[in-house]
Amino acid sequence: MKVILAIILVAVILFPGCVTSVKEIRDNPDKYIGETVTVEGTASSSIKIGKLSGFTLVQDDGSKIAVSSENLPKDDSRVTVTGVVMKDTIFGIYILAK
Repeated sequence: MKVILAIILVAVILFPGCVTSVKEIRDNPDKYIGETVTVEGTASSSIKIGKLSGFTLVQDDGSKIAVSSENLPKDDSRVTVTGVVMKDTIFGIYILAK
């Protein structure tokens, strides 16, 4: 049992960029706010209004999260985003991309 725990600990230390599910973020927002996560999915609804820009990331299970990003991918393209989970009164839970 100690060997398995040691392997898991080493994996977490060596591979911190594991992909997080949007559903997990949505189900446990307090755990993730302020934390850096990596999510994968399909870009949708890209928008740029003045200095505000972003898109919706949709995962295969239909889970969605807004992503604030200066770089806008083409809609329907597969993307991997790393950023900080944020909470805003207007936008709710979103990811501020790095």
